[in-house]
Amino acid sequence: MHYILETDRLKLREFTPDDTEFILELLNSPGWLQYIGDRNIKTEEQAKNYLLNGPIKSYRENGYGLWLVEKKDDLKAIGMCGIINRDTLDNPDIGFAFLPEHNGKGYAFEVASATMAYAKEVLKLPTIAAITVPDNQRSIKLLEKIGLQYVKTFCLANSQEELLLYSN
Repeated sequence: MHYILETDRLKLREFTPDDTEFILELLNSPGWLQYIGDRNIKTEEQAKNYLLNGPIKSYRENGYGLWLVEKKDDLKAIGMCGIINRDTLDNPDIGFAFLPEHNGKGYAFEVASATMAYAKEVLKLPTIAAITVPDNQRSIKLLEKIGLQYVKTFCLANSQEELLLYSN
């Protein structure tokens, strides 16, 4: 396993094709579907392709991407967090998502704070952005808590969904 960083309670590691079961569960969880959107990942083969063409491809091309969040005590996968390069944004952005049973325990703040520090200190990324839908209040509070500020409301190319852009 290639671990990126550790916090008091969590480890962040690169995804592997063996993480398809977890990806299926996370990408079809209620919070993901409501706030991020249906990615139409319904089979293990689709989940494997998502990993190969998303996070794993990003590691190769950018040196970073979305990483798997594990609890240190039992190495149970509980979410993802990382830095994404989108063609539609001027700067890399931080993204995170957790299985519903792990919400409200401070895990997102813990790993997002460490990811922001890693992005600045190790990856040397001067500006980190973030996007969220306006009704995701938990995400907005977390983005502000890790030092990001609201910039503007906008729509991604080929979409009419309004998103909020945050940046440091």
